[in-house]
Amino acid sequence: MRREGDVMNFVQRIWEFFSRKSTAAQGGGDKAILKQKASGKMTARERIAALLDPGSFHEYDLFVEHAGKDFGMADKELAADGVITGSGLIEGRPVCVYAQDFTVAGGSLGFMHARKITKVMDHALKMGVPIIGINDSGGARIQEGVNSLAGYGEIFYRNTLASGVVPQISVILGPCAGGAVYSPALTDFVFVVDKISRMFITGPEVVKTVVGEEISMEELGGARVQVETAGNAHFFARDERECFGQIRKLVSFLPDSNRRKAAVAAPKAPKAAYKIEALIPKDSKIPFDVRDIVRALVDDSDFFEVQEHFAPNAVTGFGRIEGETVGVVGNQALYLAGVLDIDASDKIARFVRFCDAFGIPLVTLVDIPGYLPGSDQEHGGVIRHGAKVLYAYSEASVPKITVILRKAYGGGYIAMCSHHLRADFVFAWPTAEIAVMGPEGAANIIFRNEIMGADDPEEMRRVKIKEYTDKFANPYVAAAAGYVDAVIPPGETRASIAHALKVTRDKEEARPARKHGVPPF
Repeated sequence: MRREGDVMNFVQRIWEFFSRKSTAAQGGGDKAILKQKASGKMTARERIAALLDPGSFHEYDLFVEHAGKDFGMADKELAADGVITGSGLIEGRPVCVYAQDFTVAGGSLGFMHARKITKVMDHALKMGVPIIGINDSGGARIQEGVNSLAGYGEIFYRNTLASGVVPQISVILGPCAGGAVYSPALTDFVFVVDKISRMFITGPEVVKTVVGEEISMEELGGARVQVETAGNAHFFARDERECFGQIRKLVSFLPDSNRRKAAVAAPKAPKAAYKIEALIPKDSKIPFDVRDIVRALVDDSDFFEVQEHFAPNAVTGFGRIEGETVGVVGNQALYLAGVLDIDASDKIARFVRFCDAFGIPLVTLVDIPGYLPGSDQEHGGVIRHGAKVLYAYSEASVPKITVILRKAYGGGYIAMCSHHLRADFVFAWPTAEIAVMGPEGAANIIFRNEIMGADDPEEMRRVKIKEYTDKFANPYVAAAAGYVDAVIPPGETRASIAHALKVTRDKEEARPARKHGVPPF
């Protein structure tokens, strides 16, 4: 009889397990799931399946229950407390992941919901693997009061602890409002999807009440606003599946943590369509797309651009040279002549610091007339923002290789990883112009009296511009001073960079002892 009772007890427990698992796994129920799909969104579990290698996801804390006791919450069951957590693989490499489930109480964050997230974040930090968070939540669970706010605080703290230790990736696939937006803002990369992602501190109703401005949800914090105007997001996708493909590609370039190097791929030559000599206009005043130069240098011409839609006068992204991941920074002459302004400075500085934190060598392609002038920039703090670039490059101890393509004027020359900020190698093309300012402006200042006193001022101006150009608008004066290591023909650029990367692979630098620096945030 005892054995029969044990068997019955075992069967009962197995039945209870599968019953609980089925209930927890179905999210907010059929009606809520249909509503989610009708809005063009995947369910949380579908998202995880689309992101990870097939069959690789292992879920944790499926049976966690919420901690709400007031306002009728004690009798409510919230499947998995509205968030799915676990680990899986991307191209065979381990990652930790969480996905908020909007079908369960609007994905609202309560105390146990937050504890599930912080637990998997702690796991990622301890194991040294990337953490990917899929955000789709109505915000703090108001029924749990300050405990919800405490949950956000615990997440923010862990975002900060993990910064520079493991890659942190945020995916906005629904609303992410109020205090919730600060976790993605603390992470390394943010992905958004057109017509689905929404990030804002306060909604349109509050904006209307406080400042009297009529604005739609999309105009206030939609995906395009975040990637093009605010710069809060790094990658834009047309749909969720494209987004997950972007995340998988990004992860392929990154190391698992700051304790490891990025994986080395099989080297591939750039595609034949990108011949570097054919990409350079004969007239030095005609701009060209620096991304084409990048594609002529990196393996298989595969350049994965970061923040493509924000501050387009600067280009940042990842590629490989001889199989090794590099971070590429370049001035984009097609926009604002490639100047550094407030947004471009922030974009470059943040990218440089990420690469330095994770041991990714930096390749900088210079074609810059300087910092953007104007009262708007001055009043907006271009001095403070521009200093971030100087700080980031000076602080970086990874291999730093710089190639001066054409213009390198004034403070822009210094800021774009010059030898003075401790670049390891600085190469220059014969077309490089390294000077305090452009020949026209310099001649007008230096030779002002001679020009004004000449019988033909315009002819004298042309003569003096040529004089200044012949003396300074070339790389050889800087090379004579040792500020340029080698003047190279464009066709030798990839080989020169590849050699520099090999030479600097085991680079070590001694820095003054300190707790940390104080960058111009």
